[in-house]
Amino acid sequence: MRAKGRHRRPKNNAITRRIAVAGTGGAALAMPLIGATSADAQPVATAQAPQVKAVVAAAVATPAKVPAKAPTAAVVYSVVSGDTLSKIAESHSVSGGWQQIYADNKAAIGSDPSVIRPGLKLTIGGAAKASASEAVRAAVPAATPARTYANNLDGWIRESLDVMAKHGIPGTYNGIHRNVMRESSGNPRAINLWDSNAAAGIPSKGLLQVIDPTFRAYHVPGTSSDSYDPVANITAACNYAAARYGSIDNVHGAY
Repeated sequence: MRAKGRHRRPKNNAITRRIAVAGTGGAALAMPLIGATSADAQPVATAQAPQVKAVVAAAVATPAKVPAKAPTAAVVYSVVSGDTLSKIAESHSVSGGWQQIYADNKAAIGSDPSVIRPGLKLTIGGAAKASASEAVRAAVPAATPARTYANNLDGWIRESLDVMAKHGIPGTYNGIHRNVMRESSGNPRAINLWDSNAAAGIPSKGLLQVIDPTFRAYHVPGTSSDSYDPVANITAACNYAAARYGSIDNVHGAY
């Protein structure tokens, strides 16, 4: 019996060479590709496309643009009788309170923030403060045709009310008329020559029977200095009544 011979298994090369054919137009180029079979073979690095790098770099370098916030528009407010800077600041929710309104309108208001006359224009809010000249211009009302008044009790009262409104003096037509009729019956030349004031040499005069010391103390600028003048007499008397009683409307007898 023939002995069986041992057949040796041919060794495999650690590196197998393969031939890859790459197209280069009409010619063929033979390129050896090395297939790694060892366990410690390193992975082939993949190059990043230059275009991708450029886009990423640009995105990092350029921050997103945030739209600019539009400035808050300023509001021009016309002061009315009874207003204070605190009341105006509260009603308009002003950041910084009345101090901010005063700082923005100091040129128009003057040195005393507690004195603001009806009709004064105040700039409230806004991105920038108005200049002094702009504040002064805003405080001056536009020119209007001069109002005319009848030369009688009705006209005198109406003219007095307009003067009082400019100076923040309270009072109504009915309150003035009621007191005029009681004191003088509507006679602007009325004078009391028999009471204690007359005995002291300072008789009560005019529509609302005002003595000279009171007339001088409460005389309103812009009216006549003659205590018999109907408008000056009414306005001074209402100014006095406001200081002592709160308003001529609260007077119902000798005052």
